[in-house]
Amino acid sequence: MVKSCIGILFLVFLCQIARSQVLPDCADAVPICNNTPINVGANGFGVDDFGGDGSSGCLERTLSGAIESNSAWYRFRTGASGQLGFNIGHDSTEDWDFALYRASDCNNLGEPVRCNFFDNSDFKTFLGVGEDPTGDVDSVHYEDWLDVSVGEEYYLLINNFSNVNSGFSIQFTGNILVTDPMNALDCSIVDNLLGPPIAACENETVVLDATTTGATNYEWYSNNGTGFQLLAAASGSPTLQILNSAMYRVVVSTPTGSLISDVQVAFNVIPTTASITDEILCYTANLEVDLELKDFEALGTQDPDSFIVSYHSSQADANQGIDPFSKTYQKGLGQETIYVRTTSLANPNCYDASESFVLNTIETPELTFPEEVIICEDNNGIVIGETAPNPSYSYQWSTGEQTPNITISQDGDYNLTVTNSSNGILCTENRTVRVQTSVLPVISDIEIEDLSSSNTVTVVTEVVGEFEYRLDEGTFQTSSVFEGVPAGVHTVTMRDIFGCGEVVENIVVVGFLAIFSPNGDVLNETWHVEGLSELNSPVVTIYDRYGKLLKELTEFSPGWDGNFDGRPLPSTDYWFKLSYLDENGNRMNAKYLRNHFSLRR
Repeated sequence: MVKSCIGILFLVFLCQIARSQVLPDCADAVPICNNTPINVGANGFGVDDFGGDGSSGCLERTLSGAIESNSAWYRFRTGASGQLGFNIGHDSTEDWDFALYRASDCNNLGEPVRCNFFDNSDFKTFLGVGEDPTGDVDSVHYEDWLDVSVGEEYYLLINNFSNVNSGFSIQFTGNILVTDPMNALDCSIVDNLLGPPIAACENETVVLDATTTGATNYEWYSNNGTGFQLLAAASGSPTLQILNSAMYRVVVSTPTGSLISDVQVAFNVIPTTASITDEILCYTANLEVDLELKDFEALGTQDPDSFIVSYHSSQADANQGIDPFSKTYQKGLGQETIYVRTTSLANPNCYDASESFVLNTIETPELTFPEEVIICEDNNGIVIGETAPNPSYSYQWSTGEQTPNITISQDGDYNLTVTNSSNGILCTENRTVRVQTSVLPVISDIEIEDLSSSNTVTVVTEVVGEFEYRLDEGTFQTSSVFEGVPAGVHTVTMRDIFGCGEVVENIVVVGFLAIFSPNGDVLNETWHVEGLSELNSPVVTIYDRYGKLLKELTEFSPGWDGNFDGRPLPSTDYWFKLSYLDENGNRMNAKYLRNHFSLRR
């Protein structure tokens, strides 16, 4: 018969811990030094561990009137130095929060050193400190790693807002467990005779040892949810080999009374990683491989809510479960072996890392030739396509040619498909080259707005194309208008921007009256061309409409008074020509002048 916890004398007695190992008050915090199995859940919060305060770190008062609602308290002490974290695993439909305090006394917790209160609207199965074991590097449910030293004491509050909950497990993580796996956490704080809760893998040997000096008898019990039942076959032995998940109790009889100790033992299934097929992909810059698609192969018929698949660069990393690849994996060019680890979400010590697969990428052709080509209207053909081809690739043009490049002389769209073939995989790249003809530049006219010290010159063309213009030795411009042009001889250049020729014209910028009136009123009595001093030996000749020479002027002439042989000529239009000596001494006629004017009497 199991004795009651009340009124029994014993040397080591932790009745409350023995009953549930999920305790709602800080003063009764369960000491732990390793991973814990999934417990029966939290129900209520006992006393208000914060004395009526409205908040503690990120945690705030809830509808319960206190910071806690359904709480569980744990404590642990570090046994080594390094990086430490933990995962709190739970059902994805439940909302859990936590606060971690570096303290050795529940009456002096201070502010939490790590705290998380985000609601679980994204249906996550983990929260904690460090890294989300599912590979979610952006999870809002994780806080930064702890850097710990030997002997630091911590209290961990885990609080549930879902009210109805199915419990949780605690899994310690971090480099400290790699460098000091036996001493990372100090187990001397666990004064329960049978030790802390035990999370084991199926077929793992678990032996409970209740050896006590001076004991006269040992009785073992197990509770599978229907109450403790005596294990008669084990009675009398200080040890018990565990084969099934349950809550176990030992009652140790001594001359001075009885000791009672409980411990939870949970066995978790070891997953089996199914065979995974190798992958060959076409490589492009910044290629991202969705490794999550391989999860289905690795898990087979196993429950994806119970196991997680991770991918690693070496067998050692897979065995230790460290440095997993992001599920969106940036793959470089070439072949590599990916090592696969399938891990129990309930117990990360239960895993299978026996499988791997080859991930190979072959190069997708990179095309370097332009997509738009201009040919001149007087061309003899132009080469389009790859001029430095890869001999391992095949080439196919829309015109039927199978060469890296072709020569064309007509407008149109020309498509090239380049293929790299390897192990039955075809990696192709397509590019269409649009070929357009550019016409030669033609100057139709040059308009000169003069009669000022700063004149405007406009180049006129009837040809449609893309051209640029230059005055004298200035820079080319897209505008055909030049402003601020001084009087004198200038050179105007028009060229096609694609190199399809250019034309050059010489112009003379001078000024003259469009109308003059030799009527004796002193205004505009004579007509002359202004700016002749900028020219070399200029000569102006004036004609009537029939081409009869009426007058010849030089830069030193006083101007024409509208008379011929002493007789006034009638009011009408007259024409003129301007010539000058060029730099080679040749007499040139000025082009593009408005070469007529009017006489009014």
